[in-house]
Amino acid sequence: MDFVSIRIITSDVARLVEFYERATGMQAIRATEDFAELRTAGATLAIAGTRTVPLFAPGSARPADNHSVIIEFLVDDVDRVHQNLTGFVTDFVNVPTTMPWGNRSLLFRDPDGNLVNFFTPVTPEAIEKFAR
Repeated sequence: MDFVSIRIITSDVARLVEFYERATGMQAIRATEDFAELRTAGATLAIAGTRTVPLFAPGSARPADNHSVIIEFLVDDVDRVHQNLTGFVTDFVNVPTTMPWGNRSLLFRDPDGNLVNFFTPVTPEAIEKFAR
């Protein structure tokens, strides 16, 4: 089994896609006006509109209602990314902070309130864990 994606349900696909394109520097692949993907080597961030929810099960997902998941991206230099996002991201939860498990993390919210973590491994153990 392979973990391949996380899907965010939103009431404004275009806004959220534009946010993630700018925040990550990646170009989304837009399948329809209700669905887009940002693909990385390890996984995909899918963004889907509320009109897609009934295709799975009516009422099974609600936009802007996540209070338990953090979407994480490995970046080369979290401090530089923080500088680049300042003035664009409006809701930083923390500035780059070195965590006890060895990653330097920047936590912020996307326009729907989802938590996003950009992190860079900084200890030898963390660097080894994420070596490509």
